[in-house]
Amino acid sequence: MALPFSVPVLTIGLLLLSNVFMTFAWYGHLKFKETTLIAVIFISWGIAFFEYTLMVPANRIGHGHFSAAELKTIQEVITLSVFAVFSVFYLKEPLSWNHIVGFAFIGLGAFFIFHKWA
Repeated sequence: MALPFSVPVLTIGLLLLSNVFMTFAWYGHLKFKETTLIAVIFISWGIAFFEYTLMVPANRIGHGHFSAAELKTIQEVITLSVFAVFSVFYLKEPLSWNHIVGFAFIGLGAFFIFHKWA
């Protein structure tokens, strides 16, 4: 079956969409403290269903082009990127310099995962 996009584009696109759902499932409820915990759990599970329907195909499609370690690294970098935007714009929580430095170190880790060492 021919894919409409290249494997990296499709994989990263699905992982990006998946992480948007994941971030709302895990952190979206923080703006709704009046909602009961049990309700939040069930709503989050419902949102997470869509995360999984995107994450599983992303990993299935991407594996082979990317190693499992590379897929996980891509997912973590996307997760932090989506979370940073979510935190600032949805939760209205600013990112401070130490958050940015910590994220940069994680980005440095991604460099080591993807660099082709001789």
